Amino acid sequence: MNSRYQDILRQEGYVKFQLADVFTDIHLEAELKAIGEAFDQLPVDAYAPEFNRYRRYSRAVILPRTGQVEWLPNTVDAAGQPVQEYFQGPYNPEYAGSYRRFPPLSEKIKANRLVERIIQFDFCQTFWDERDILLPVHVGVHFVKLKVETDEDEALSSPNCLHQDGEPFTFVHLIRRKNVTGGVNTIAEPACAGRLPREIKAESVRASFTLKDSLESYGVCDQKVSHYVSPVKKGSEGAAGERSAILIDFQPTVVAPLE
Repeated sequence: MNSRYQDILRQEGYVKFQLADVFTDIHLEAELKAIGEAFDQLPVDAYAPEFNRYRRYSRAVILPRTGQVEWLPNTVDAAGQPVQEYFQGPYNPEYAGSYRRFPPLSEKIKANRLVERIIQFDFCQTFWDERDILLPVHVGVHFVKLKVETDEDEALSSPNCLHQDGEPFTFVHLIRRKNVTGGVNTIAEPACAGRLPREIKAESVRASFTLKDSLESYGVCDQKVSHYVSPVKKGSEGAAGERSAILIDFQPTVVAPLE
């Protein structure tokens, strides 16, 4: 299904949009409340506890012809705990060539209507070679929270530089932003991957913006751009600061070329 967002993504390599303007048939308040409760209970990212990052991750597939979403089963780690593995090959310099294992999303969240609709909407903005959509397309769903409790705290995303993800498309949807500074998104030329925005020429930057409102979103085409979100620090209010977002990526099942 072609849309104006898909056209922009294809042409510019990134696109911004507000999902609250799209999902007018869903009771967003109730669905967002359930999602917010899931973010409240996110465990610390065991790979970077010093970076004040919390996360869960699950995998699904989406059927290109129908939009049906099917969640993939969890695996079990050595301690008998359910996990989902995430692998980015060489694209994340902090974990190059390494598998990371994250706690999965709850069954309640997997059944959340808004989460399913977000996956389906994001997929409709992507574009593929005909061979790429002969089979189900793989979906990665990340719940990531950056939380800072003191003035000295700083919370970082991974990797902490301009980068590409290794998946053809990635979308970011803000759930909550409260009492934080930073969290500035930068979209730049692909060749800027591995560097910070201050280290590249101004003409290499395609966009710089900050997601502020719930369900404010953007998507990137991995081949066309690199992207980055800056660390967050606590704002001037007394309460802890938080930036929570859902990240969704898509990649095809590899198939043999057609004769």
